[in-house]
Amino acid sequence: MNDSRSESYKAAGVDVTAGYEAVKLMKPMVESTFTDGVIGTLGGFGGLFKPNFKGMAEPILVSGTDGVGTKLKLAFLMDKHDTIGIDCVAMCVNDIACCGAQPLFFLDYVAVGKNKPERVAQMVAGVAEGCRQAGCALIGGETAEMPGFYPEDEYDMAGFSVGMVDRQNMIDGANLKVGDVLIGVASSGVHSNGYSLVRKTLGINEKSVRRYIDEFGKTLGEELLTPTKIYVKAIQSLVGTVDVKAISHITGGGFYENIPRMLHDGIRANIEKAAMPLPAVFDLIAKTGKIPERDMYNTFNMGAGLVLAVAAEDADRAVAAISAAGEKAYIIGECVAGEKGVDLK
Repeated sequence: MNDSRSESYKAAGVDVTAGYEAVKLMKPMVESTFTDGVIGTLGGFGGLFKPNFKGMAEPILVSGTDGVGTKLKLAFLMDKHDTIGIDCVAMCVNDIACCGAQPLFFLDYVAVGKNKPERVAQMVAGVAEGCRQAGCALIGGETAEMPGFYPEDEYDMAGFSVGMVDRQNMIDGANLKVGDVLIGVASSGVHSNGYSLVRKTLGINEKSVRRYIDEFGKTLGEELLTPTKIYVKAIQSLVGTVDVKAISHITGGGFYENIPRMLHDGIRANIEKAAMPLPAVFDLIAKTGKIPERDMYNTFNMGAGLVLAVAAEDADRAVAAISAAGEKAYIIGECVAGEKGVDLK
């Protein structure tokens, strides 16, 4: 029996018993993500995981960390907290998957103004769902109650993940060459980047998020809270089908910042904008804010959550494999000779 309690600390704004209740509510969700490598359960001082190196000549650990950003403001306004955990997981595991790694485990960090156990449990339910989508285990985390630092109804969420790949199977762009084809994998919308611009442009408030928009078939708030796509399983399926030469996760900085990260000197990316459908939400943002097209492509994913490169002869098979994994993919350009960078036409 846990007899930990402090009336003095509670009077200062921190209720340790609320933390215990939150752990009790989230425990089944967390355990639903456990994989064969997990050792123990919640409650220890560290999350334990035993990796399986079988079949690997030179296992490499790959890590990624990120948060949800100001998309959380939408969750506060909508009082909907069960999907932003998916975003948190996605922002970490998609980065890991770009190296060809399989995420092994995830830990989250939640800081709240006031610990409301049911709300924290909703948040962690989203994290658990994201972990299930990525095939990794949620092996621990931290919930910090910080009165006076965050308003009572607000919080922040971040996390990190560790994955593993055999060095010989790493995706690092080393074999990228002129003539390779670029494939865009569809996003689910804005994902988790650029929300400071979104909120300013669309005048986000309690009233505007409840406005129904015909083009979306839902309210503005529901569209903007759509969870970030998790591409781990699609990438793993693709890796087993064709030689994937490079992958870029299109996050903050859009095309102009992220695509060059997968290129090397002497290779430039030529992309046809019209080759991939543009989700209606980006058209709304651009027209409402009169935002130049270059700024849009330098801030948002513009419908492409991933851009990857394969040999020209593998392009059709790659698109088919991605489609078989449940995602939509389009041939959107090619690698050409030139200074490392991106040209959009």
